[in-house]
Amino acid sequence: MEEAPAITIQGLVKNYGRLQALRGLDLEVRRGEIFGFLGPNGAGKTTTIRCLLDLIWPNGGTLRVLGMDPQRQSLAVRTRCGYLPGELHIEDSLTVEKALRYLNDLRGGKADWSYIRQLAERLDLGLKTQVRNLSKGNKQKVGVVQALMHRPELLLLDEPTSGLDPLMQQEVLSLVAEARLAGATVFFSSHILSEVQEISDRVGIIRQGTLVEVAETQALIKRSLRRVRLRFKGPVPVEALTALPGVSQLVRGDGQSLVLQVEGEMDGLIKALAAFPVLDFETERPSLEEIFLAYYSGG
Repeated sequence: MEEAPAITIQGLVKNYGRLQALRGLDLEVRRGEIFGFLGPNGAGKTTTIRCLLDLIWPNGGTLRVLGMDPQRQSLAVRTRCGYLPGELHIEDSLTVEKALRYLNDLRGGKADWSYIRQLAERLDLGLKTQVRNLSKGNKQKVGVVQALMHRPELLLLDEPTSGLDPLMQQEVLSLVAEARLAGATVFFSSHILSEVQEISDRVGIIRQGTLVEVAETQALIKRSLRRVRLRFKGPVPVEALTALPGVSQLVRGDGQSLVLQVEGEMDGLIKALAAFPVLDFETERPSLEEIFLAYYSGG
C-alpha cells in the first residue's frame, strides 16, 4: 500500500469574521521533501500551519497530516510533528534547560538529552540562562531546539530563521537539511526568499489566501527570463538579435554593448551571436525573489 503524503489540503477555507484568510487552498506535500511556503505577511501561511495542527478550526475543506485527520486525531498528529510557531511563548522565570525539560516531559520524555545539548551547542544557546534574559534571537533558538529535539517525522516551521543573525540562519538551515536526510519531511513558511531557494525541493507561493503556484524550486527559476549582457568589438545591428523569438532589448546602447532579455531557450541567441565578434558574454538568472515579486505585481 502506498504511503499517504505528509500533508494533504483540499479546499481549505478560514475566515476571521469578514476577513477571508484562506480561500479554498489546495496543497500536497510529499514525504521526505523540504517544501517552502512563500508569501508576505497576511497571505495565510501561519493560518495554514495552525489549521494543520488543529490549533484553529477551518470553516471548510479537508486536511490530512501523515495520513491522519488533525481534527479527530490531534494528539496523534502533534506527537509526530515538530512545530515552531512564529512567536514562541515560554515562562520567563524558567532557565532554557528547565523550559526544554518541561516541553520534553509533555512529549513523554522522547528526546535524548545529549541530542538537546548538541543542538544548543550548535546554536550557541546557553542552557543555564533564564528565558527573561534572552534576546529575540536566542528565544528563536529555543524554539528551533524544541521543534527538532524529539526527531519528529514532520517539521512545521513558521519563519524558522526570524530574528537570527546570518551565521545562525545558516546553522538553522543546516539543521533543517540534516533532519530531512534523517527521514523527516519539512514544511516551512518564509518570506526570506534566499533561504527557500537554498534548501527547498519545491516551492508553493500563496497570495491572498490562494495558492498561485507550486513548482520545483530550480524549475521555477530556470523557466523564467534571463538577462544577457554583451560587449562586441564594434557596433552590431541590434535588430538582428531582437528579431529572434523571445529576445528583447532591455538597455539601449551604441550597438557595441547590449543588455538583452531572453525568454525560454538560449539556443537561438547563441547561434545568432556566432556571426558577430563577441568580446564578453554574461548571463544572469533572476532570483527566486524576482520571480516572487512578479506574482505580487500582477505577473
